[in-house]
Amino acid sequence: MTNGEVALLGIRHHGPGSARAVAAALAQWRPDAVLIEGPAEADAVVHLAAEKDLVPPVALLAHAVDDPAKAAFWPYAEFSPEWVAIRHAVDHDLPVRFIDLPAGYGFAPFTDADADDADDHAADGAGPDELPTDPLALLAEAAGHDDPERWWEDVVEHRAPGADALAPFAAVAEAMGALRAEGLGESRRDQLREAHMRQQIRAACRAGHRRIAVVCGAFHVPALETMPTVAHDRALLAGLPKKVRVDITWIPWTHRRLSQATGYGAGVQSPGWYHHLFTAVGDPVPRWLTRAAELLRAEDHPVSSAHVIEAVRLAETLAVLRGRPLAGLTETLDAVRAVLCEGSDVALELVRERLVVGDALGEVPDAAPAVPLQRDLARLQRSLRLKPAAAPRDLDLDLRKDTDAARSRLLHRLRLLGVEWGVPARSSVNSTGTFRESWRLCWQPEFAVRIAEAAQWGTTVEEAAVNKAVGTARAAVELAELTGLVETCLLAGAAAGLAERVCVGLPPACVGLDAESAAAMRARIDEVHGAIALLDPAASGTGTGTDTGTDTGGLAERWAAALRSLARREPTAGPATGAPGLLRGRAVRLLLDDGRLDSEEAGRRLRLVLSVANSPADAAGWVEGFLTGGGALLLHDPRLLALLDEWLGGVSGEVFTDVLPLLRRTFAGLEAGVRTTIGGRVAAGPLGAAPAAPEAVGELDPDRADAAVPVLAVLLGVGPKIPRQRAGRNT
Repeated sequence: MTNGEVALLGIRHHGPGSARAVAAALAQWRPDAVLIEGPAEADAVVHLAAEKDLVPPVALLAHAVDDPAKAAFWPYAEFSPEWVAIRHAVDHDLPVRFIDLPAGYGFAPFTDADADDADDHAADGAGPDELPTDPLALLAEAAGHDDPERWWEDVVEHRAPGADALAPFAAVAEAMGALRAEGLGESRRDQLREAHMRQQIRAACRAGHRRIAVVCGAFHVPALETMPTVAHDRALLAGLPKKVRVDITWIPWTHRRLSQATGYGAGVQSPGWYHHLFTAVGDPVPRWLTRAAELLRAEDHPVSSAHVIEAVRLAETLAVLRGRPLAGLTETLDAVRAVLCEGSDVALELVRERLVVGDALGEVPDAAPAVPLQRDLARLQRSLRLKPAAAPRDLDLDLRKDTDAARSRLLHRLRLLGVEWGVPARSSVNSTGTFRESWRLCWQPEFAVRIAEAAQWGTTVEEAAVNKAVGTARAAVELAELTGLVETCLLAGAAAGLAERVCVGLPPACVGLDAESAAAMRARIDEVHGAIALLDPAASGTGTGTDTGTDTGGLAERWAAALRSLARREPTAGPATGAPGLLRGRAVRLLLDDGRLDSEEAGRRLRLVLSVANSPADAAGWVEGFLTGGGALLLHDPRLLALLDEWLGGVSGEVFTDVLPLLRRTFAGLEAGVRTTIGGRVAAGPLGAAPAAPEAVGELDPDRADAAVPVLAVLLGVGPKIPRQRAGRNT
């Protein structure tokens, strides 16, 4: 590695002091290439850092293409040293590369027995820099401090800049070298990562770069200073598993997520405070206490300018008494509690949540790689003016308004996909109507992973929600699961998916039902038929329907196909092998009413059902289902009435007694006028016999025809009159 000089800048992830030190070191060193600890795949998206729409906090998200649930994050805040290095390289048009192990290795199990101690950080969303032992805690303990965070703040974060910007990094490297010499905190995985970093540094030197800046965790600096042979590093990397194909992109991150004790470089207890330290040009404590006073005033706490002045004095005095170079977060919060909050821990907790941790949410440009589902969600968020925010907020919707109704459907659809952006909450507005809906919204960075997982169900939010609902329904084994799914589908406007499941499952669900269950199923079929007529106007031919925000194209056709299948489910070896006649007859009637079955076909089916091959009870049930809801059909089509009369007349007395209750119930449900008219036609004589057609006439008989000519002439008024004879006179 004789072709270039390398400056190793060992940093603490997400440390504002380290970030300022990196900025000063890069300005002094003037490198011609910048290498950063991070997944090698990030080289493909690092150029997006030049976009003004990429606003930290953001994170690199890498996930396995074949299994998006396997994902890892690399978050960066504005005060992260890595982000400072990226911005320096972009602003000065320098090549920047990530030199850590590719994320694809982290998603594959290690086959080497020596790698058993490596945690499966990628699958859990954890990053690659979690150590079994905190090196800062060891250094703080050696320096006589029991609080490593406070020790680091005193030594690094509050350190005044010196003449040589590289000197602090040399001191940190020396301290870490002492730890590494004792074998503390080192793991097999670190050795693999450091071998890959050394290989990338060698590659940068071979590429002709003369001054290379390497920004990495301070713990890795000793391993990068003493470069072993190339063969040594190749031998280490030879045991890596097969790399998994991954996708990587930028996603928004939050300060609150940085404060959690999981994930790469996480566990930053006060990201909001660190952001203030990094961005405040001077007097960070007075500026921060002024913001705290503004926050408390907004929450109706009586805080004056005098309170702020006294709080600043108290914080500085506490720092002197405790032997600290500057007032830190501990002294500042003590001053806030005593002066601004007047001893109230409730008010202090508000300051912790809003200012110490913070609710900052980053932004990413549209050019960032994203799955189609993510892009559709972003489009809906813009069109519905529903911007994601890290701070929890309440949202009241009036479902009578189109925009609010669309917002409600979006939130319910995301819940179907497992993205709990909104959670139903108690409304803050007193109302007895059902048109009001309340939500509690809070965007979480990990939703990006769930959206990537949900992309397998579709390219749009609506399509993915519908397909996910169908898949969930097929896998459900408990009635409670289906009941909850049905409710969510209705609220989400995912009726197409619900109806799809209904259409597929209707015929099998009707097989083998007893009389009571069949009657209940008939009522449900009627209700679903009416609902589909509202959702899809083509179902009833009315041309009118209800806009539910769901694409119901083809819904009526699928429902009609389900009814046809049900109508054909005749018992072949007993009632348990087919659908009850009640349901088959009802299906035929619904198809007939919708014009999807003509009267000729309906008559043919009735004739088959009433044949001697079918049991009278099944035939009576078929008739009941066919006539329920309106018997005027028998008046308009005498052939159907004749078929029914003929069948009833041929039923034996014993069987007639069995089917009489069904028939009585059927005809009792008809209108009184219809029953009277049907009874009159039956009493008038044989039904359905159309006027007999005249027999075919052979050749004309002239003699007989001539005998009729005089009569026709008289009738037509063209011949002589025939004399009338008086009755009773023979002469």
